[in-house]
Amino acid sequence: MSAAGIIFSNVHDNNMPELTSARTTASVPFGCRYRFIDFTLSNMVNSNIYNISVITNNNYLSLMDHIGSGKDWDLARRSGGIKMLPPNIAPYSYGGQNTTGLSRLEALKGVNYSVSKIKDEYVVLSDCDVICNIDLNSMIDYHAKSGADMTLAVKKMYITKEKARNSVIMEADEDGKVTGILNYPRDFSGEAEVCLNMIVMKSEYLKLLIRDAIARNYHSLTKDVIANKIPTSDIRVYRYDGYFAAIYSVEDYFAASMDLIADEAARRALFEVKNRPVLTKIRNSEPTYYSDASRVKNALIADGCVIEGNVENSILFRGVKVGRDTTVRNSILMQDTVLGEGCYLNCVITDKNVVVRDGVMLSGAATQPYYVAKRKMI
Repeated sequence: MSAAGIIFSNVHDNNMPELTSARTTASVPFGCRYRFIDFTLSNMVNSNIYNISVITNNNYLSLMDHIGSGKDWDLARRSGGIKMLPPNIAPYSYGGQNTTGLSRLEALKGVNYSVSKIKDEYVVLSDCDVICNIDLNSMIDYHAKSGADMTLAVKKMYITKEKARNSVIMEADEDGKVTGILNYPRDFSGEAEVCLNMIVMKSEYLKLLIRDAIARNYHSLTKDVIANKIPTSDIRVYRYDGYFAAIYSVEDYFAASMDLIADEAARRALFEVKNRPVLTKIRNSEPTYYSDASRVKNALIADGCVIEGNVENSILFRGVKVGRDTTVRNSILMQDTVLGEGCYLNCVITDKNVVVRDGVMLSGAATQPYYVAKRKMI
């Protein structure tokens, strides 16, 4: 039973404009040394899916640099492997609208020719910002045994009105058969089975869906396709009970990152699952240097850093430098951030290659972190 994977790299770019102004959602740094797409790629590779296509629209240079040939995920193969599918967009396509954050269905329609060449029996569709460690083999087996036309991964969780507005909520019976769907409800809060934006179906069924969507000028996979097919098709849910982080904003990104520090169970559920490692691009860096005057408490720190100040409840990516008498609390410092002497940072997110000069004080809040743009000097 073979399966191919399709990953959407841009559909949620508008959710985090600060972090995606110069990169795709797929290549947003997360968890000290990873990118969002590492979790989706690892889920697929750990489930023996080695024919993977990544659909892109724009800003995908950093994503291409990160993935390279795919060797770090064992995807540098003659047959299958990983393929970047650039946008197939002619002038004035989609009515001249901005193509950033096009829907999943529009993305599939744009790469219809590549999808038509898939020979694997099944296909797994996934967003790139699905932060979880899931056994997709189990999901595919469940789908095959149920005989369903389509299976969607869901997790039962409590969601607020704000999160519900960015979520697709599935209504299903005890057997997992979908009976209804709520697309981004405005006034819902409470416990619900939230779609994780991972879908399994037969590849031939996907090809048929795309051809039908092109003929009928459909635009949304959930609103135009899935919702319309519920009465006539067998659509099921696969109930996942592991850790999952739903990231709909910079605030959610900050909260999910802090969870890695504060919640040991969440960290174990992501990074310590037997036979399911999270893979990423390997970079050979020197070990992190800690001076005699440095103090570090409850932090995740990558290699290649120089720590001469105080770091607490924070995440530091590769190559970060913290100067003497500088204090960093509850913050995320991305690759090659340089902090001078006597600085103070609290609830701050610095993008890559940021420089903070001596004596600068920056502070945000857990519900609204202070963000410093890439390559900015303060």
